[in-house]
Amino acid sequence: MAEGSGTEVAGRVADVLLAFTDEPASLGVSEIARRLDLSKAVVHRILQALLTRGLINTDPETRGYRLGSAAAMLGARALRDSDLRGMAMPVIRELQRQTGETTTVSALVPDGRVYLDQVESRQEIKMTVEIGRRFPLHAGSSSQCILAFLREPHRTEIVSGVLGALTPRTIVDRGRLHDVLEAIHVSGYAYTHSERQPGAASVAAPVFGFDGAVVGALSVCGPAARVDEGASNKYAPLVREAADQVSRALGWSGGLPEPDPWQAIGAGHE
Repeated sequence: MAEGSGTEVAGRVADVLLAFTDEPASLGVSEIARRLDLSKAVVHRILQALLTRGLINTDPETRGYRLGSAAAMLGARALRDSDLRGMAMPVIRELQRQTGETTTVSALVPDGRVYLDQVESRQEIKMTVEIGRRFPLHAGSSSQCILAFLREPHRTEIVSGVLGALTPRTIVDRGRLHDVLEAIHVSGYAYTHSERQPGAASVAAPVFGFDGAVVGALSVCGPAARVDEGASNKYAPLVREAADQVSRALGWSGGLPEPDPWQAIGAGHE
């Protein structure tokens, strides 16, 4: 009984910490309690424990809480030790040199994906991304190319769940999303325009682990006026080649995995 209770408490502490990976950066007791369906008293006790260990700090402007320096150190260590990031960095540096635009590497995480790192464009007007923030898997090219190759039943769970709109162009219709994912599954890359961030466009390709499971994505991104469909046609082969190079470095045999059935998602058209 005690072991089960301890596991439950640890899970609640982890859930509270993970709540800070989404927007907004500062959260209050009531908001966290509502999101996690916990009592305010339980959330308050967890926050006080995290506060004494430097994992969160109080926010004097909002009177809420935000991630602290100890959490930042943990995140920095995780990034430093990431195999995906380590293998991808020299590849996306070269990809940035080839395209002139910002290049990124993302990793699949529970309930979404995060940017692990970026190589910024040297142009005056450019796109940059927020490292470590979790984004949903239906919005943006890096997310969509991960989702397209996600194994069942996880992929159907995502598509059948809540598809929130990050911008007016975010795809929230399941039938349309299914068609987009199926096309990505065939072509091996994704192109999106203002679906995650207004005025930004990107081209991405999936990265696979040693067993062929998708683990992340590489992308080229920039202002939509520059990274238009014409540019995407030029960048797509470069991004796919770069992603394949990283996949091979992670132990994958290369190329796209064998296609799996799409009937499950297709049955969920609305």
